[in-house]
Amino acid sequence: MFSNDAKVIQRMAPLLRRVLIVDPQPASANLIAEHMRTVCRPEVTVAASNAKGLRAAGKISPNVIFVELAGDKVDALTFTRMLRRSDLPCRKAPVILTTASPSPSAILAARDAGVHEFLSKPFLVKDLLKRLEAVAMHPRDWVEAVDYIGPDRRRFNSGDYAGPLRRHADSAETPEQARIGQALNILKSALNAVEGNRAQALRALAAQTAELEQAAKALSDEKLLAATTSFHHYLFHAANSNQPLHRADVERRAVPLLAYLPTDEDPRRVQRI
Repeated sequence: MFSNDAKVIQRMAPLLRRVLIVDPQPASANLIAEHMRTVCRPEVTVAASNAKGLRAAGKISPNVIFVELAGDKVDALTFTRMLRRSDLPCRKAPVILTTASPSPSAILAARDAGVHEFLSKPFLVKDLLKRLEAVAMHPRDWVEAVDYIGPDRRRFNSGDYAGPLRRHADSAETPEQARIGQALNILKSALNAVEGNRAQALRALAAQTAELEQAAKALSDEKLLAATTSFHHYLFHAANSNQPLHRADVERRAVPLLAYLPTDEDPRRVQRI
């Protein structure tokens, strides 16, 4: 192991104390466990099915999760979606998908399910280190929407795959105005789900309100901050009420915020998440 790797491992180790491996094949799961113990000696838990994996996640709150793409009672895409939409404290934990049969379509599906990284088997320790460093040392922004929950897909890292996921725009930092535009686009979409998917809609609306609050403070935009604070208070009371939500009421409350939404002609318009 190179000295540079040792320095990276030293920084990562405290962030990778608990590892969950969801894989129906004992040999494959044991190999990942052995590599992880070699790298940073974490507490490793292995589960052979999606159901057991979710139960284990609730018990140990893993810092990182490895899950096999497909196998007996294991489906990485379903597992990841269920984890992201759960109320588990570890719902945002990095998920590294593993498979011996990588393909562009599998990578795209993994990205859209909320997976952080893609690791092709067989792999070398240096490949594993690259993925671990990405999730532990370079965390991506979190997107809390209704149709998608997971790390920002524009920062998706598919390892050695060099297909159409990589765009020049992906390397640029998102400016505050684009951050506002993205948050408002998600907020607008969540408004459509308040009557059909109340829990996730409220969670998405609250998350975007937090994003807007940070952006408003960064820009010293008192008007946006006041509108955001007012909407936040409304959401807080709505979340703690047993009364049904009506889309028209929520939309009316969101009007001052939606006024900031860039139009199609506005140069601040952002790309889809």
